[in-house]
Amino acid sequence: MPTIEILDSFMSYRDAGHGDVAVVFLHGNPLSSYCWRNVIRHVAAQARCLAPDLIGMGESGKPDIAYRFADHARYLDAWFDAVAPTEVVIVGHDWGGALGMDWAARHSSRVRGIAVIETFLRPVRWDEMAPAAAERFRAFRSPQGEEMILHKNMMIESNLALTIASGLAESDLDVYRAPFREPASRRPMLAWTREFPLDGEPADVAEIVLDYGRWMAETPDVPKLLMTMDNGVGLGSPEMISWAAETFAGAQVVSVGPGGHQAPEDQPDQIGTAVADWLAERVPAAVARVGA
Repeated sequence: MPTIEILDSFMSYRDAGHGDVAVVFLHGNPLSSYCWRNVIRHVAAQARCLAPDLIGMGESGKPDIAYRFADHARYLDAWFDAVAPTEVVIVGHDWGGALGMDWAARHSSRVRGIAVIETFLRPVRWDEMAPAAAERFRAFRSPQGEEMILHKNMMIESNLALTIASGLAESDLDVYRAPFREPASRRPMLAWTREFPLDGEPADVAEIVLDYGRWMAETPDVPKLLMTMDNGVGLGSPEMISWAAETFAGAQVVSVGPGGHQAPEDQPDQIGTAVADWLAERVPAAVARVGA
């Protein structure tokens, strides 16, 4: 994958297809751009596709930072300016969806569309989480979190199995393990579990989510695609999707079938097809001309 110097470190990214408007795929925790490998092939025939590894994750560098939301946003801003400085369409999952909506709200003139799945559509209450997930995240945010994630590597070794319904081949799991071989390298995963905007905390992250939610509600000229799992809970629950569909201007809702939270691993073909069809119908500026 190409690598580019970003701030005091570097970021790796996937680059496929061609077109004047780039479709940027943003991953979440604890994945990398690898999760988009089987999604991008459906879109690259009609648009340029870019997918960075977030700072501290995948094949990107691991600078000595706190890996809070604002840190990721700062590095991602610099990556966009270096690699995709013109018009973009954003496709985001999990924290990638949140980072993408935040970036879009702050760079509205450069956004031609935004598609998200299993992400933070608004701040969440503890009582909206599935009981088992709430129990895990309370532990991650407690002093136990260091032992669970830094030492036992639970985000990779157990949490992935809980959030990918179709299972994951050992070779694919090895790709996700690779950036996190040592306890210190796992700090980005731990930090993300503590950024989850629950009952208004952390306050700065909750405010960011509210801010980009207002932008999503006030921009009818920006096409938005809300992809859902048939059996979605928590971030992708029917109640959450219904709220977003009624609140976000210009939003279209498409189901991509059953699966777990790590949707790009469970339903890559359905997600890829949904994005490709939406681009052709709602964001034609992003679609490369045949023969161009």
